[in-house]
Amino acid sequence: MPVLDGDAEDGHRGSAPGDHPRGDRGGGGLRRNVKAAQVRRELLPDQSQALLRELHLLTREGHLNADALRKLKQVNHLMGLLRPAVEDILARHPSPVLVDAGSGNAYLGFILYELFLKEAAGGTLLSIEGRPELTERAKERAQRLGFTRMEFQTAHLDAATWPERVHLVMALHACDTATDDALVGAIQHGADHVAVVPCCQAEVAAQLKGKRPEVETSLGMLFQHPWHRREFGSHLTNVIRAMTLEAFGYQVTVTELTGWEHSLKNELILGRRVHRENRPARLKLEALLSSFGVQPKLTRVLGVTPATRTSPA
Repeated sequence: MPVLDGDAEDGHRGSAPGDHPRGDRGGGGLRRNVKAAQVRRELLPDQSQALLRELHLLTREGHLNADALRKLKQVNHLMGLLRPAVEDILARHPSPVLVDAGSGNAYLGFILYELFLKEAAGGTLLSIEGRPELTERAKERAQRLGFTRMEFQTAHLDAATWPERVHLVMALHACDTATDDALVGAIQHGADHVAVVPCCQAEVAAQLKGKRPEVETSLGMLFQHPWHRREFGSHLTNVIRAMTLEAFGYQVTVTELTGWEHSLKNELILGRRVHRENRPARLKLEALLSSFGVQPKLTRVLGVTPATRTSPA
């Protein structure tokens, strides 16, 4: 599950074929290298070049190559969008728990820790990753950096041991149902804030195959062809994710993460918990599931079932 789009070096969270940003497709101006003397202007105010060297985002000479710049742009933009959520939980909780779900090499976690937790009085950042070699590498890196409140767990998200209470859950490019697993963890453990950037999605597209919505048969034309089914299934998956968060009491914002030149997997779903549940939103979600005859892992695990359809008299 690649943490960052196209992160082949890290083996992070896995991109599907054709997921690579447009800037990678042949020598246009979108692929640019940044020389060491200009690197500072690409960074956030409190961001250190020392950490970026440790993460191998900077070369030995201190330059940013095109791939590293693209990754950094994604993470740094997400940091800006997460800042209100992190500041909120730090202000309200003495020792908040933040979870990087499907963390890969934990670039996101390390950068967030340096910017927000390193100088904070409390707070723990837990990185959950299924591949032990990545977990061990990140753990050693945290020890070298003195990031003592970073913790690491080797587990797939649906089998992980989650803290009883978490305050922020983030998942950047967790593939297919791994994003659902991150959302389940957030909802079941009372996360105040959620931020996910989904990657490839295949489950709902497979469920749509051979089906036509009962409410209006012409809607089936939206996913008649395999290409359209994949794209429509991806869109429907993320609509269901946003509606599920709303059903469980979250106020949801859906937006883009960065410009398309940085990533084609660019949809950001942000949730802030404001209620324990939202019954009207749940009824709408159940109706949507029934209309398209799908039930992705997220709704199955959380016990949300499609609305029962009554036959016309």
